[in-house]
Amino acid sequence: MTENNEVVNEKMIPVFGYELIRDTLLPNVLGEETPHILYWAGKELARKYPLETLEELADFFQKASFGDLEVSSEKKDEMHILLRGEMIALRLTNDSNATFKLEAGFIAEQIQHQKKLYSESYEEVDKRKKTVKIIVKWDRKESVSDDEIVS
Repeated sequence: MTENNEVVNEKMIPVFGYELIRDTLLPNVLGEETPHILYWAGKELARKYPLETLEELADFFQKASFGDLEVSSEKKDEMHILLRGEMIALRLTNDSNATFKLEAGFIAEQIQHQKKLYSESYEEVDKRKKTVKIIVKWDRKESVSDDEIVS
């Protein structure tokens, strides 16, 4: 696919359709298990689209309409990632129960892939600022092999 087609395809997907599936249909079908399943689904998506750098991760988030991603801090065993942008603000405005577990799972698996350390994440929603902070933590004592990451 050329860059030109990619831009055209991005414009052809209405935000309403995305919201309809993500914030209405999936919670209806999945019920109270929605957050847990979305976290797992995010990890599965990350396995299918492994990214080697944080820059690639940020680019993927923009292309997937997941929002604008920025690392706000990193310590020896955790990273804080800020998620914001028009799509985030729109979801938080239109749905008081919007969850970002899909994004959190996706990020956790990508960081696990990049650092080769077992990683998990959770999100903190700031409805006033219309942002989401994803906190990723990894265990420096629990490394994972490429086989474990792919499976």
